[in-house]
Amino acid sequence: MQVPSRDELAQSGTLEDLYGKLGRIGIAPGWAKSTPSLWPAPRRHFAPAHWKYEQARGALDAAGRLINTELAERRNLILFNPASTNSYGTVRTMVAAYQMIMPGEWARSHRHTPNALRLILDSEAGTYTEVDGVKIAMEPGDVLLTPNWSSHGHGNDSRANAYWLDFLDVPLVQLLEPMFFEPAEEAGEAHASNSTPPTKESPFVFPLSQTLKRLDAAAPTPTGYFGTSVELGNPAMDTIGLHMMRLVPKGKTAPYRTTANNLYAAVKGSGATTVDGERFEWRRGDVIAAPAWLPHFHEASGDALLLRVTDEPVMQRLGFHRVAGETPAAH
Repeated sequence: MQVPSRDELAQSGTLEDLYGKLGRIGIAPGWAKSTPSLWPAPRRHFAPAHWKYEQARGALDAAGRLINTELAERRNLILFNPASTNSYGTVRTMVAAYQMIMPGEWARSHRHTPNALRLILDSEAGTYTEVDGVKIAMEPGDVLLTPNWSSHGHGNDSRANAYWLDFLDVPLVQLLEPMFFEPAEEAGEAHASNSTPPTKESPFVFPLSQTLKRLDAAAPTPTGYFGTSVELGNPAMDTIGLHMMRLVPKGKTAPYRTTANNLYAAVKGSGATTVDGERFEWRRGDVIAAPAWLPHFHEASGDALLLRVTDEPVMQRLGFHRVAGETPAAH
């Protein structure tokens, strides 16, 4: 294809002639874009959604019979948003997944650029995540971190299957493209025995028992955006913020609309979350997606706990964080 010269471009007799020549050199006229590059408010690409732990647990039990940890890096189920153009992310910047490990199994160690964390749903003593060589005990309601480039694997020395929810910023890393992944072990390689018992003495774990004490000490705000809430970490990770929310029986939180993406996981109790007018009734272990700029609020049937997983740290650091009805902070 012949590349037009400066003179040939300058001598274009019509706009169509100019557009044709520009197309041959990878330039487009900014005044004639097929779609606008700026718009007055955030667009809604991702949809409200709800995933049920009961269904996922049944599927994981079947997977436990059909696939082992030598064939699968992780035995997990991705919660992909039902948006028509999406096949992976739970919201724009984050992905969630249910994971299970069976008694006697070791999910081999690896490390990667994305930040990751997990909310433990069901486990017995002897289940652990090993982060940079330290075995961290997994108990229901605990939140464990595996930060960027920390090696981590999972083991189960108990007599029961263990289940948890994973949250990662993989979609954000895919978008920005600094993705690296490195296995610490090959499939089938024996796990080096670490006889040290699992511990809770680690900056990478937020035990539920300690979180509940913090909630007890917090000033009650049942009708705020998040009920009574405490932050886990400040933030927990560079790209992911974590907050444990306590909801009171029959209480309703204030409607919340923000440029940040939010995922809510039910740690205890039952209730309903309404996102952009769509009501989702949840139970323990369920996940609700509230994508950016979709108004939402929560109601609880009884005492309930929700873990809020949010990309607020990204939005705040970049100066993109807004909440409807509040004056945007200067960046």
